[in-house]
Amino acid sequence: MIHSSRRGSRRLTFLVLAAGTGFFAMLQSLITPVLPTIQHDLHTSPSTVTWVLTAYLLSASVFTPIVGRIGDMVGKEKTLVFSLAALALGCLLAAVAPSIGVLIAARVVQGVGGAVFPLSFGIIRDEFPAARVSSAVASISAVVAVGGGLGVVLAGPIVATLGYRWLFWIPLVVVGLTALAAHRFVPRSPVRTPGRINWLSAVLLSGWLVALLLPVSKGAAWGWGSGRVVGLLALAALLAVAWLATEARAANPLIDLRMMRLPAVWTTNLVGLLYGASMFAVYAFVPQFAQIPTSAGYGFGASITQAGLLMLPMLVGMFVAGLLAGRLQSRFSAKAQLCTGAVFNVAAAAMLTVAHDTRWQVGIAGGLVGLGIGLAFASMANLIVANVPAGQTGAATGMNANIRTIGGAIGAALASAVITANPQPSGLPREAGFTAGFLLLTGISVAAALAALAVPSGRRRRPRRRIGPATADLTPAAELVPAR
Repeated sequence: MIHSSRRGSRRLTFLVLAAGTGFFAMLQSLITPVLPTIQHDLHTSPSTVTWVLTAYLLSASVFTPIVGRIGDMVGKEKTLVFSLAALALGCLLAAVAPSIGVLIAARVVQGVGGAVFPLSFGIIRDEFPAARVSSAVASISAVVAVGGGLGVVLAGPIVATLGYRWLFWIPLVVVGLTALAAHRFVPRSPVRTPGRINWLSAVLLSGWLVALLLPVSKGAAWGWGSGRVVGLLALAALLAVAWLATEARAANPLIDLRMMRLPAVWTTNLVGLLYGASMFAVYAFVPQFAQIPTSAGYGFGASITQAGLLMLPMLVGMFVAGLLAGRLQSRFSAKAQLCTGAVFNVAAAAMLTVAHDTRWQVGIAGGLVGLGIGLAFASMANLIVANVPAGQTGAATGMNANIRTIGGAIGAALASAVITANPQPSGLPREAGFTAGFLLLTGISVAAALAALAVPSGRRRRPRRRIGPATADLTPAAELVPAR
């Protein structure tokens, strides 16, 4: 009876984590297709309405690693409830926002919920038997991937039927109930890292992330050679150096740099950067390509809803690959799955480059993208979780999610610059622009595949060693698992 009760508790815990991570991921992409609708309803300009996306991106990038680290210290379940409550509050503010300023502020509040990713991985590591950690992490990763894609699919039907404000009302209800369920059912964290938050490090980390992501996101609008872009990029470099110096000297570092230098960690993060660059660009530009009117000589003239439905093969691929990833772990290592996912991504980008004349071609390419993302998300999360101390799980997985976000911002900016470089007299991009953009994504995908090959494949037993002042008694999970 005790064992059955424990298994039931784990099922409830998993459902809570899946709901929280899935809806946060959905809110990342749910708004993108309907920015023109929001612009018209709130009487604002095209440049201003893009801050609805930018504010969310910046907020999530700042809060994800910091709140993840707080969870490692004070308790992951408490911090998870806080993150979900912030996400629900942001949804409420967005649903009733009377102006674009209030909506942008609401999106900043929603960004605090980004910590649900690292907190969920940490809770799984704490609560689940070692034999089930890989499959549970892979399943949550699949939910994250599918949630991001599902937002693109659902945006059109929801707006057409109920209006764009229901893009926030629906998540508000689900996330609010999830926060209550997390408070009721998620167990207290058995693993905590003593110490204090290094607030100077937190400010410097926030500073260089904002100074980097802001010009990358706004470079096309501001001009890549403008003083604002160049100045912010220079400031980002200076703040990053100051942050590294502060972390290296800190008794209680926010992100332990010795942990980040572990071969399995830094190589996986490199793959995450490159994978994010290709993945987010596909999210952004495949629906845009589908909506190009046929009068331009290409495109399908699809509505928002039709363009979203074209992404369904990608969702199916993500879901299937993500669910299979954990079950395949005993036969195919996380590295093998990561490399396989990267190969799928290369094939998809290459296909989009040379074959995008019909919907079925784009659908097949989307399915390949989905298979790649499903395998890659699951394997990256498992590689990080397996190779860092339990007390650093939240911080390490939070930084991996952040690095993917940085890669996504860079990839989307580069693809946008290429696609829109030489528009038609009508202002629409030329087909050659999309072809060049897809070719760029192919190159990035090849780089990600090469980086995946550099991820260490063996798991060797090593003597315990000090990873950081607060984790001297903790051993990375990878040190306890024999090589496959």
